[in-house]
Amino acid sequence: MSNSPSIRAVFGLGNPGPEHARQRHNAGFWFADALAEQLGVRLLHESKLNAEVGKAPGGLLLVKPTTYMNKSGIAVSAVLNYYKIDPSEALIVHDELDLPPGVARLKFDGGHGGQNGLRDTMAQLGHGKFYRLRIGIGHPGRKELVTPWVLGRPSVTDDQAIRSAIDAAIAVFPLCREGAMERAMTLLHTPQKQ
Repeated sequence: MSNSPSIRAVFGLGNPGPEHARQRHNAGFWFADALAEQLGVRLLHESKLNAEVGKAPGGLLLVKPTTYMNKSGIAVSAVLNYYKIDPSEALIVHDELDLPPGVARLKFDGGHGGQNGLRDTMAQLGHGKFYRLRIGIGHPGRKELVTPWVLGRPSVTDDQAIRSAIDAAIAVFPLCREGAMERAMTLLHTPQKQ
C-alpha cells in the first residue's frame, strides 16, 4: 500500500539517565539508538522540545524524549508542532508487555494498552492516530509484577531476542519512510524461516 503517509519522525520512548539505560522499558530508546547508528545520525539535546533530536538525510527526525516515560507526550507534541509534522507521519516506538521478546509489530491507531508513554502521548494529542512500533518484552505473568518487570533488565537470552526484533524492524523501516506501511507490516509480521 503506497498511499500511507511516509514517516517523517521516529520517537523512541524510554526513561532518561544511565540508571534506566538497560531496562526493558527503554526498548524504544534502543530502537532509536540503533536506527541513528545505522543512518549515521547524532542526537542532540533540544531543551525547548524536551528531547534529543537528530536529523537524517531526507529530513527524517529521530527523537528520544528527555521526559520520563509517563510524560512522553510533552516531547512528542512539541516536536510535531515545531516541525509541523502530522501525527499520522510519526512512528512511536515503545516496549510491549503483550508481545514476547523477539517480536515486533507495527500498527496504526488504537488504545494505549496501559503503556504510560502512549497514554500521555494520546492525552497530549487528543487521539491515537499515529503509527506504533511495539517491541515485545514479554509479561511477568502477574499484574503486580509489571512495574519491577519493565524497570528490570532482560536476561541475556531475552536481550538478544529483543535486539533481533529491533534489527528486523530496522530492516523494514525504509518501507515506512516510503509510505509502504502495509508491505512493512507484512514483512515484519511474517515469521522468517530459519
